[in-house]
Amino acid sequence: MSTFAINRRQLLQTGGIGGLAVALSAMSSGTAQAAPARTTTGAPQITDLGPAVVQFSLMSSLLVGDTVYIGSRNLNPVRVIGYHLPTGTITSRTDLGSGYSIQALAADSTGRYLYAGVLRDGIDGKPNLYRWDLSTPAQPAVGVGETGDRDIRALAVAPDGKVYVAGGGLTTNAPSLWEYDPATNAMTSWGIPDPGATIAQAVAATASHVYFGTGSTLGGGNGSSPGRLFAFDRTTRTSTNILPAEVATGVSVTSLSVLNGQLGVGVKGPGKSVLINLANHAQYTIIPKTGVMFRQLGNDVFFVKEPGVWSYNMVTKKITQILTEDVGAMWGLDVYGSKALTVSSYDVIEIDPVAKTAVKHDLQQAGAPGGPQLCMGLAAGAGDVYVGGTGTIARHQLATDQVSYLRATGEAKDAVVVGGVLYTGQYNSRGIYAYDPATGQLPYQVAALPAGQNRPLDVCWDAVNGLVIAGAQNDTGGGGCFAAYKPSTTQVITKVNPIDALQMVRAVATKDGIAYLGGDNIYATGPRSTVVAWDPVANQELWRLDPGQPQGIAAMAIHGKFLYGMSRKAAGLFVIDLDTRQVVHRGDLSAVCTDFGALQVSRGIVYGVSDTTVFRIDPITFAVSVVVADINGGWYSGPHITADEDGLLYTLRGPNLVRIDDQQAMQTMRR
Repeated sequence: MSTFAINRRQLLQTGGIGGLAVALSAMSSGTAQAAPARTTTGAPQITDLGPAVVQFSLMSSLLVGDTVYIGSRNLNPVRVIGYHLPTGTITSRTDLGSGYSIQALAADSTGRYLYAGVLRDGIDGKPNLYRWDLSTPAQPAVGVGETGDRDIRALAVAPDGKVYVAGGGLTTNAPSLWEYDPATNAMTSWGIPDPGATIAQAVAATASHVYFGTGSTLGGGNGSSPGRLFAFDRTTRTSTNILPAEVATGVSVTSLSVLNGQLGVGVKGPGKSVLINLANHAQYTIIPKTGVMFRQLGNDVFFVKEPGVWSYNMVTKKITQILTEDVGAMWGLDVYGSKALTVSSYDVIEIDPVAKTAVKHDLQQAGAPGGPQLCMGLAAGAGDVYVGGTGTIARHQLATDQVSYLRATGEAKDAVVVGGVLYTGQYNSRGIYAYDPATGQLPYQVAALPAGQNRPLDVCWDAVNGLVIAGAQNDTGGGGCFAAYKPSTTQVITKVNPIDALQMVRAVATKDGIAYLGGDNIYATGPRSTVVAWDPVANQELWRLDPGQPQGIAAMAIHGKFLYGMSRKAAGLFVIDLDTRQVVHRGDLSAVCTDFGALQVSRGIVYGVSDTTVFRIDPITFAVSVVVADINGGWYSGPHITADEDGLLYTLRGPNLVRIDDQQAMQTMRR
């Protein structure tokens, strides 16, 4: 999601720091946690099950000398660690004072100064660019400046030491190119070269030029600009779009790397990459494969195209895969001696490009400092509660208080347990995954989604047809898709844009073999919140209703003949009578939510969770009442709530997994 559920800087303020020692002890598979603490004063009964997901997760890496510096993801505080290749250990660490993840790292030409740029929730007056003096690694990194954009996605340091910054963050504001001058400590905008862009993901610098890659994502489409590559003259600060016509239909320039006389250019969309002559931008070579993070060793240009690392020989024009194992997402690529070096979500990986072999160095075993992580999806059943993290799924076995970690590429954005088997909607472009604890096999893909439908948003189970139902979003083109997977036959059914070309399928629910799809339109025009009744077997629409909400649908649930819908941005509750196909109730939710949320039926009542509150909806009057105030869950992809077979509810309070038994309230509300 482009807007997250909570201010991530509040994560450990809600209890994570005090529980950090316990959390770290749970990092290895099968480690027992302390006995859960219970809140017993009054109803409901709340049981604290400990940190939901604990690990060191990462989003960037850069080789400087013999050390790989790695930027963290969704941890508080955000941190950079140094992995020393000769000793295989973590030898340094610095924490930054703002942000929730580090996507951008760059070093100056001397190798003394490492710059880090952070992603953050908003423009808050704090630095988002930091500098770490690697000659004195015990001294913390210092904030040196704040750009006028929310996020920093890429950094480059010119030979004279000036730093160039790309980012963006708000789809309503086109990104600027920023320059930080360490001599004067000044942060200067070079302007917005493309007012139609929604993000800048790449930047590179030479003595004469700065290269700035723009495009659209997460709020793109619907008339936003395609990918463009601007070459800025560093003397005049004027720019020219130099992206070749062969890749001009791409949605975003995603990577820029200065090589030996050439600029490696990654572009999302056209299935091609480019090497542009730095001395003459009109001269270029097309590589017939998408790639990012280009590095050169002799005549070979290495690049990442998941699930592998590839080599393009500039003489023979041959493309060879040098890392064939699917190691998941990769967050950096460098050349180390005669080898290629990459960092996955779990390992530092040395690749021999000739032998096509790889040696992996486990970051956890090396001492990477983990902590409670912001969480993704949530599901409960068969005695387990599963919580999605980045590159992992935490399995909480309730009977033994054991927590184990299942490596799963990407992020489990939502999930459901059916017959003891976990099914997840797996971002990025990983479709539907399955995990059966009876087999011990790690989670694996059972269903792919159509091209571009990269972000699953909601998952539910259709018991009548035996289908896992999922709704998804196309981050770059707009719209979304419906998907259904039948475990008994492995059949996959999909439909792109079942609502319309703008509305993603934000929410899914099912009743009597009919799937209900809830739309969310993040653009300025068009329907906001359409509900579509969908035949998942025939794969066709049955009917639709626009409840007339001013914002998109955040969540849906069905109980009896009523479909309950929760609108985004506190735009309210609506209830549809599925027999009459009429909206029978609208209510205010502004007292219990601000934006994203989730709904769950348990013991005959519809429960909801927002970024702040767990609440219930009376099944007769539809009145809303608070179950747990100030829940303040540590969510990354919006709040979730689920229930097990006994009707016990599970969600997060701060970074911790909690179980809620609302039995007393249930007894008083039943009619």
